[in-house]
Amino acid sequence: MTEPQMTPDEEHEYYARPENQEPQGPPRRRRLREAIPVRLPPELVEEIRRRAAADDRSVSSWIRRAVEHELQRPA
Repeated sequence: MTEPQMTPDEEHEYYARPENQEPQGPPRRRRLREAIPVRLPPELVEEIRRRAAADDRSVSSWIRRAVEHELQRPA
């Protein structure tokens, strides 16, 4: 079961409280190994940029999350 997503305002309010600023668990470093060039139509790129901004994420982070989500589905 996935956790509900917070809006950027809810996230800001949550992390503004000192009790929510303590790291949980051991540090994790994500190791990104390879860049994969992908060509997309301009209208798709614009939609990705819009959605990434709405999620307060970078375009790369948004695309990685979308790919991870898609890979969780059965083939």
